[in-house]
Amino acid sequence: MFNVGDNIVYPMHGAGTINAIEEKEILGEKQQYYVIKMPGEVMVMVPTAKAESMGVRSIIDSERAGEVLKLLEQNETEMSDNWNKRYRENLDKMKTGDIYKVADVVRNLTFKQKEKGTLSTGEKKMLNNAKLILVSELVLAEHASKEEIEKLVDNKIEMSYKEFKVPTEAKIDLQQSAVSKFIPFDGNTNV
Repeated sequence: MFNVGDNIVYPMHGAGTINAIEEKEILGEKQQYYVIKMPGEVMVMVPTAKAESMGVRSIIDSERAGEVLKLLEQNETEMSDNWNKRYRENLDKMKTGDIYKVADVVRNLTFKQKEKGTLSTGEKKMLNNAKLILVSELVLAEHASKEEIEKLVDNKIEMSYKEFKVPTEAKIDLQQSAVSKFIPFDGNTNV
């Protein structure tokens, strides 16, 4: 049971704050609903009796937020080359509401976008939605602004991409150009 003022996560929508608990009659049935203020000034009503089964949960704490940010620094996890299968697998991860799985989707799709230069319309939309969900929870967990968290997430993924995905050929070319410019020491101090 959640209370007014609690910060919660509603899977596929992101993190928000319970503004009220109201009783409504819908189709002749009275129920209590959480009225949740979501990012972008969106208000969502979730039946209190079904909230847990719908995946509503408390936001993560600051320690777990740090773990999520560390996950963004890791290499991508394996994804299918088949667009349709990859999309379904990522959608299933997001539906769980698990912040670690959402962060995995954000990192993986960002890597894919950097590698290919673009994503399909469906995957672009999924990346934007996953990032909104991730950022909205980290904002509340870290008591930071949306801009600060977006920049932090982008920086973590960029560093990870450079570490794990810079083409090996580019690394070899850099090493070879450095070696070809190296003047060997022959022991003769007279130059």
